[in-house]
Amino acid sequence: MKNYLFIGLLLSLFVACETITDPFTITKNSVGMLTDSTKVNTLKVVFENDSISKYIGGDEFTGSTNTISIYEKGTGKLLLELDPNYSLDSLSTIRTVRVMDERFKNKDGLNTLSTFGDINSKYTISSIQNTLRNLIISVDEINVYFTLSKMELAEEMRYDMTQKIEAISIPETAKIKDFYIQWY
Repeated sequence: MKNYLFIGLLLSLFVACETITDPFTITKNSVGMLTDSTKVNTLKVVFENDSISKYIGGDEFTGSTNTISIYEKGTGKLLLELDPNYSLDSLSTIRTVRVMDERFKNKDGLNTLSTFGDINSKYTISSIQNTLRNLIISVDEINVYFTLSKMELAEEMRYDMTQKIEAISIPETAKIKDFYIQWY
């Protein structure tokens, strides 16, 4: 009888304990309460304590995405910018999340205030793309990519878009300009 009472008490303790998700945690498949399977039409539920602003480009035939901005109620601080897989489709899932608030971070503490050194020391860089004004640093193992301003590079590397940039050429102190999570 004591064993049944103990097991019943233990089970009720597990049921009573509710797992609380940190609204600012980034994982490979989620950003806070937003997941890679969240549909546009459920964003009001996911961000019930925040304000949602949808940008509609005006021309549904252009094929451009409609950026959805999430603002913190009370402060008006921009938290996230979301791009759905398909424009003007409320059943579409989110393809890209641009993290705007430094409170969002992953288990290793990576956030918008991190540096290239923080990224390079903890993850394998999948690719570095050289664009006109930025470098795009991809880290496939966590589904993220970052942009760094080319102004962070040595003078002779800033203006040639054809030059292959290696991780060793990027200063450890280079600050993240933009932080994106991309779901396929």
